[in-house]
Amino acid sequence: MQAKNPEESRTIMSDLVLPGDTNMLNNLFGGELLARMDRAASIAAGRHSSSITVTASVNHVAFTQSVPLGSVLTVEAAVSRAFSTSMEVYIDVWIESRFSGERTKANEGIYTFVAIDEMGKPTKVPALEPITELEKERFAAALRRKQLSLVLAGKLDAKEATELRALFM
Repeated sequence: MQAKNPEESRTIMSDLVLPGDTNMLNNLFGGELLARMDRAASIAAGRHSSSITVTASVNHVAFTQSVPLGSVLTVEAAVSRAFSTSMEVYIDVWIESRFSGERTKANEGIYTFVAIDEMGKPTKVPALEPITELEKERFAAALRRKQLSLVLAGKLDAKEATELRALFM
């Protein structure tokens, strides 16, 4: 299986924030944003793995800025690291004013997907080879996040979490 780079999985979805998508403050519902992020991340994971993918976890979401009614919302997702059968997908959310065209980063998230075969069993995914500095930073951080998750779940002894330990020693 040949390694891929993050650009091969990049998925960009843009849409308008309409009245039915908003809360009483005329801002996008958080759950609506999570669903849009999940769809973009699912496409990115599928592009990387060439498989059916399922959401394994929502590792992190930062609701940094509200998304007002009428905004153009753009969700950009790309695989940041591939493991044996799972992939971490990093998602950036941008809002654009329809009047000024100004584009600002509003939110971000990190999801984990697992590739599965036709029988629903996890299947191997290609390795990931980051190219840009940002891709390399996200790639390295993904391993630390995975190790932390495994330590917290009791599936990895903290002494074996070499990438995490390197941060403190």
